[in-house]
Amino acid sequence: MSSNKCPFASGSITQSGKSNTDWWPNTLNLDILHQHDRKTNPLGSDFNYREALKQLDFAQLKSDLIALMTDSQPWWPADWGHYGGLMIRMTWHAAGSYRVADGRGGAGTGNLRFSPLNSWPDNTNLDKARRLLWPIKKKYGNKLSWADLIAYAGTIAYESMGLKTYGFAFGREDIWHPEKDTYWGAEKEWLAPSENDNSRYSGERDLENPLAAVMMGLIYVNPEGVDGKPDPQKTAHDVRETFARMAMNDEETVALTAGGHTVGKCHGNGDAAKLGPEPEAADINEQGLGWNHQEGNGLGANAVTSGLEGAWTTNPTQWDNGYFELLLNHEWELKRSPAGAWQWEPVAIKEEDKPLAVDGNGKRNNPIMTDADMAMKVDPEYRKISERFYNDPAYFSEVFARAWFKLTHRDMGPKACYIGPDVPKEDLTWQDPIPAGNTAYDEQAVKAAIAASGLSIAEMVTTAWDSARTFRHSDKRGGANGAHIRLAPANNWQGNEPEKLAKMLSVYQAISDEHNLSVADVIVLAGNVAIEQAATAAGFTANIAFNKGRGDASQDSTDVESFSVLEPVHDGFRNWQQQTFAASPEELLLERAQLLGLTAPEMTVLIGGLRVLGCNYGDSKAGVFTDRIGQLTTDFFVNLTDMRYEWLPTGDNQYVLRDRASKEDAWQATRVDLVFGSNSILRAYAEVYAQDDNGQKFVDDFVSAWSKVMNADRYDLAS
Repeated sequence: MSSNKCPFASGSITQSGKSNTDWWPNTLNLDILHQHDRKTNPLGSDFNYREALKQLDFAQLKSDLIALMTDSQPWWPADWGHYGGLMIRMTWHAAGSYRVADGRGGAGTGNLRFSPLNSWPDNTNLDKARRLLWPIKKKYGNKLSWADLIAYAGTIAYESMGLKTYGFAFGREDIWHPEKDTYWGAEKEWLAPSENDNSRYSGERDLENPLAAVMMGLIYVNPEGVDGKPDPQKTAHDVRETFARMAMNDEETVALTAGGHTVGKCHGNGDAAKLGPEPEAADINEQGLGWNHQEGNGLGANAVTSGLEGAWTTNPTQWDNGYFELLLNHEWELKRSPAGAWQWEPVAIKEEDKPLAVDGNGKRNNPIMTDADMAMKVDPEYRKISERFYNDPAYFSEVFARAWFKLTHRDMGPKACYIGPDVPKEDLTWQDPIPAGNTAYDEQAVKAAIAASGLSIAEMVTTAWDSARTFRHSDKRGGANGAHIRLAPANNWQGNEPEKLAKMLSVYQAISDEHNLSVADVIVLAGNVAIEQAATAAGFTANIAFNKGRGDASQDSTDVESFSVLEPVHDGFRNWQQQTFAASPEELLLERAQLLGLTAPEMTVLIGGLRVLGCNYGDSKAGVFTDRIGQLTTDFFVNLTDMRYEWLPTGDNQYVLRDRASKEDAWQATRVDLVFGSNSILRAYAEVYAQDDNGQKFVDDFVSAWSKVMNADRYDLAS
């Protein structure tokens, strides 16, 4: 056998040829719906993290973490003998990847362990923090997820340095595969400046949605300034936009910036060019670690991470008000760090106000500020808040503790997902609080009232769908529980067809009042009634299990601004989009399906069912390939795959199915409809439901997928 010939058949394992998407780049990529397949989970389908977590010794875990903070290891020594700053940065960078526009990112899944986040330039040396935590993860095993441990380590670091934290909740379940289809930006290089053609900016400085960070590879802003050019006022613009996209207001932004920089330091005491590659590119003998110094001396005082060098405060292992003391009471000038990065240093400072060197040699070094820190002094609004915090340290500590809790819990969803002894009792508006609903009512009597209401099948199914489709699996927000569709802003969203919705809600409110159940339960139950009627009309059986107990949110408990980001501006399931987007209609459909937590087969069966039930926006006939509207038939798939028809474009995203023999137009369609016949994978699913023997299977699968969407936000059932 030739020594250079691959020993595996066709070289399929070790030789990389073109992938399908390389050969056919315009093919719809369904990978976003295949993420986190259960086959990637080594714990098995029977493992229940919430149940395992309840056996965790929370007090001992806290004790172990506090001990770890001062147990310095020679392979990665702790600054001043305390790992607090490193652990806080790890937690901050895990949680800080959250963006409010689509709910993706955040600390809720442990995705910091995987690419690309584990190898982002902004996450340099956080691999060391996770390795320092490994003995604790090993000890507690399946009772403690990496996601919870990563979020908890920073919180306990603050406690160990003197901050009274607001609380902490466990309950984050690990993923086991990179979220490779999360859109982090279009750049082809790390830290690409905004003047590049592939920048995420347009106009004056308009950041592309749904992105939050200013560059590929950063968590929020460039510490040296916009595109690495110091200018605190310009940086203030970036900070404000970035933190707003992490769901933070100005006060929370100043608190988090100051609180994050009250402890720890920046590392840039060396030549960054001598660092080895990031973890994903490192040699196999590095065993998952990256950025290792090629000369072996990049430890402790000589570490290089951000490239900036120095601490922000006089006492970097203590929670105090030293950040504002130094920032506001000194003049600052631009200097270069030993690694060549721009940083701000005081023009004049007393020796005793300088922080000690990390290696304990007794030497004191200048404190430093990043361009983002200087923005807290230069920007007028940030300056007011900074002065308020400086003059009231207790208020600063309280605001920071609450903002830190929000940062580390924003993507966890409702309080029903929270577990542990330190869960705060207070309900916060950003948690979208929903009261428990009544369960002591006669379900059959309510179903009878719904059936006698005179509402159509399409109306009932559509209202239930519109109420539930706001759910985002990414951060567990939205959904049918709470019936937010009744309240501002959702009751006026264009995609909810406000006039039709108002009619439906008046009927549902009357049923709610008469039978003493929430409007939220009425909405979902009415959708179920309609589907059961539609199945019966088609000659099939549909018995949909119903979970009582949804509550009705109040207008006072609804943060209108925060809730506005859930507004749908497209919904392929209802064959509607508000405007033209850079992404194709079928790509937008995948986006919504993935946020709903649907698989590709579930997406397929829901499309087929919603079409024949007549649920299109504005009563559009596009994709309604049936003469039996309102019956739960397989007609969508039968007619889509029928070769009697040819498919002809008639305009922007408009098509007709034309009878080949008569030349008469039979049906209207959009790209979202036709992709189920053109894409080879989706066609395979469509053909299953087009078969003569799968009518009841279609109904069963539709009911299963429908119920999944209707109950996606019922975390109260699992607690």
